[in-house]
Parts: sequence; C-alpha cells; structure tokens
Amino acid sequence: MNIGLAYKSLTEKDLAVLKAIEEYSSKYEYVPLELIEKRTRIIEEHLTLILSKLSRLKMVKKETVAGYKSYRLTYLGYDMLALNGLVRKNVLEALGDKIGVGKESEIYVGLAPGGVRVAVKFLRIGRTSFRRTKILRTWVQKPHTSWYKQARIAAEREFKALKELSLQKALVPIPFGYDRHVVVTEYVEGVELYRRPQLENPEEVFWKAIDTLRIAYQEVGIVHSDLSEYNIIIKIDDEAPFIIDWPQYVYKDHPSSMELLRRDVEYLVKFFSKVYRVNIQVEDALKKILG
Repeated sequence: MNIGLAYKSLTEKDLAVLKAIEEYSSKYEYVPLELIEKRTRIIEEHLTLILSKLSRLKMVKKETVAGYKSYRLTYLGYDMLALNGLVRKNVLEALGDKIGVGKESEIYVGLAPGGVRVAVKFLRIGRTSFRRTKILRTWVQKPHTSWYKQARIAAEREFKALKELSLQKALVPIPFGYDRHVVVTEYVEGVELYRRPQLENPEEVFWKAIDTLRIAYQEVGIVHSDLSEYNIIIKIDDEAPFIIDWPQYVYKDHPSSMELLRRDVEYLVKFFSKVYRVNIQVEDALKKILG
C-alpha cells in the first residue's frame, strides 16, 4: 500500500486509536480492547469498526485469547503516527514515491513546507535479521528492546549525527526533523556510489569523503562504522560525495572505534582502487582523519 495514500485515509479517531495502542505497547505485546476504549473514550461499537478498518489496512494486528480481543501496531501503523507527528511539527507536507530500500530502512521522496523537496527515511530495525548486533548493543540499553524503541533510537541518533555534522559543514544531508522512527532530510540530487558513476576526478572525490570522516572524528567525535559504496551519494552537479546512514555511529572513545574507522577506510580505498584505479594507501587516509 502507498504510505501517503494510507495516511490520507485516516481520521482523527483512527489516529487516536493507533496512539492509544502505542502508549500501552510498553506494557503489553497485544493491547486489550478495554484499555483502548478507556484511553480513547470511543464507545465499543464505534471502536470495533475503527479497529476493523485499521486491521484491514494492515496497520494493526488482532489477537483473540479466551474470547478477549487485543491489538498491536504493525510498522505501517507506526508509520502513520510518525507521519502525523511530522505534519503537526510542520516538517512534512506530502509524501511521494519510494526511491530506495536499505538493509534496515526505506526512503521516500517528500515535500516540506514551501514546496522543498526532501528525503523521508523510515527506519525498519528488526524487520530483517540484524547483522550488526555487536554495534547495536552499544546504543540499545536492553537486549530485548522492542522494534519500536530500536527504530526510534536509531532515528534519534541519525538526526543528532546529521545535525552536528552539517553544522561543521560536512558533506551530509541537512536534517529537517524527525518523529519516532522517521527522519526527514535534504534531498540530494545524485547517484549512489555503488552504481559506479563516471567521475571526472575520482581521487578528489575520495579525499572529500575522507574529509567528512575527519570532521566526524575530530569535530563531532564519532565514527560512521558502517561505511561502504552503498551509503555515499555522488551529487550530480559537482560530484560532492554525501555520506548517509549514520544511526550506527560509535563515539571515538568506544573500544572498537579505531577498528571500525579502519574498516570504513579500507572499504573506501578498496572500492576506489578497484573501480577508479585510484592508488591511495589506507594509512595515508587514516593519518588525514586522525590529524
């Protein structure tokens, strides 16, 4: 289902029901119907119709145990609450087509107030097997943290990193705002590096990417920790390499920070050497970052 159209189909009461389920989700995997009724003050007859609609739209999932009905949010239901939050904050006005899918995210194009084109990133932590468990545990306090909380923390971290990096003039998308698990940023008109775009000066592009890692390390005090050709966008007009996907960053005082920084640099050196025949040593790039 188109997320934007799904959102337009909702009424204020629909959103109130989703909000009630969210509020009780920290205590219940499936929230009992009577608690939703108590929180929304919608009579059971009307509430049942609303929940039937939300279930049909795949925004909630129903479970009946011993005759008692209960409900939980799906990711789509959580999407609706995040979009509503962004609209209320005056960060987002419209949502368009999906333009990208990552390991743990989906990216849509959108419009901010004033007709400004933006990228809207939905974090999907837990949707697929999370292969960065070791890193995940550095920012998720409990091993069994729910997917709601994990995605929310990831979005908050992404926004924070982008805000601090953009203030230091690093080549990253400028963040506009976030709500729950959704981050809205500047839309970068470009092509992903993994698509191997033709570059007039690939060595210059490489060192600009390294400079962003330098700013991250020296000025902001963080290491990307998951860098590859898949999260670098080459801007079309000036070949500037914008580095994206920052929620998994670690602080420079993290015990694994140097190992992760070296891995980031090795990925870049290997890619530019193989694809663009750029001859740069890993140690030279690391020296540039570390100063």
